[in-house]
Amino acid sequence: MVRKPERLFGRSQEWQELGEFVESEREGATLGLVYGRRRQGKTLMLELLAHEVGGFMFGATEQSERQNLADLGEAYAKFVGLRRPVAFRSWREALGDLLRLGEKGPTTVVIDEFPYLVATSPGLPSYLQQELSPLGFAKEHTRTRLILCGSALTTMAQLLGGGAPLRGRATLELVVRPFGFRDAAEFWGIREPELAFRVNALVGGTPAYLEMCGGGPATLDGFDEWVRRWLLNPATVMFREGGQLLREEPSITNPTSYVAVLAALSAGNHRRSEIAAALGRPSTSLAHILSGLRGIGLIDQIDDALREKRGVYRIAEPVVRLHQLLIRRHEPELIARRAERVWAESADTVSGKIYGPHFEDLARAWCFDHADRETLGGTATQVRPAELPCREHRTGHEVDVVVTEAVSFAGERVTAIGEAKGTRTPMDLPHLQRMEHLRGLLPDAKIEGTPKLLLFARAGFTRELRDVAAGRSDVELIDLERLYSGE
Repeated sequence: MVRKPERLFGRSQEWQELGEFVESEREGATLGLVYGRRRQGKTLMLELLAHEVGGFMFGATEQSERQNLADLGEAYAKFVGLRRPVAFRSWREALGDLLRLGEKGPTTVVIDEFPYLVATSPGLPSYLQQELSPLGFAKEHTRTRLILCGSALTTMAQLLGGGAPLRGRATLELVVRPFGFRDAAEFWGIREPELAFRVNALVGGTPAYLEMCGGGPATLDGFDEWVRRWLLNPATVMFREGGQLLREEPSITNPTSYVAVLAALSAGNHRRSEIAAALGRPSTSLAHILSGLRGIGLIDQIDDALREKRGVYRIAEPVVRLHQLLIRRHEPELIARRAERVWAESADTVSGKIYGPHFEDLARAWCFDHADRETLGGTATQVRPAELPCREHRTGHEVDVVVTEAVSFAGERVTAIGEAKGTRTPMDLPHLQRMEHLRGLLPDAKIEGTPKLLLFARAGFTRELRDVAAGRSDVELIDLERLYSGE
């Protein structure tokens, strides 16, 4: 296994996948794709990989085809030990020589920012398809491990889609995502769960944001000043980051409608019909926009755990939510250096529309990634919200967390349901009583035995609730401390 450098934080699973790909002893050249949004550390990871295995790496830039070929020829010559640059006349010639690097054994070849090359040379994927044909030289006589990397998500994903030339040619498709909330806290060096939660709710898990945010707040006492200095300050790069993420995706040429959908989502409109009403448009007109936002990782669609075709949409990237709710709405004031007032007057918005939804997201992520089987009453196959109809109250009750486990050919069974409260008020006994009522509304066909009740509280629990829960095996209390370090 390729040694993982200490400089690379986390990414153990991604590194393992890459290591297995480049060290594979299978005959013939192989192709892998690595992609994800910018600032996730893809280039660093691949540079370290190439260094560890003695591979070749070339980073394309936004320039003409001839200029990129010239730069590639210079890098190639240096790698193979030639005194003068190689003058590649075409991409067919260049690809042929790159794939021949693996004639003597497994050799890693990385092309970073591949979409830049495709933009000026649209035929490049087809040329590569020909070079990797089953009876071609590369497949018959080399063991080159070619990795294409890029940040233009749509372009990269389409390389292997539908009738694309490279469909069926790749053996690795690795999507590099932001750190999960626990890894993000460790990466930022934050040990206080409340501080870790607040930072994550505002900027998420993108690795590069640590440096872009001045290293992060050291203590809770310094959190508000850090927000004003690094997030709400027009002199910092983070000020426009939430809007820039949309504009740096080449497939979105007119972002106006996309921005409007993000604004509606941030304001609390989560169903397609609600978004359409907020925009004054028919819901049928939103399919392309919602699909595009999902494709670039800015929003998620979460299906109802108990009923089909009742999915809701949510902002998947915290900096986008922050930009829509605070920065975009108060930009003139912030430019006028009134960040302190804007932050103070936005306390309710931050609590209800940022911290609250984010805490629910972390509760679901904890169930899926960190909770053990005993806690959940089974293995979490999926964790989603749901709405339960109630005849007694003549309404539908929202459930923040529904844990389901796939049961062979019998579909799914609900193993646990939960409520997540992201306010600064401790959760009390009536919350448990509400969850007991909701458990009684679960469809009989979806349960076996008694589903567990999970209570997530950012501010902890009252003594009365703790005393009751201590004597019950069907109740689990999860505070921030357990969320960040327990199972």
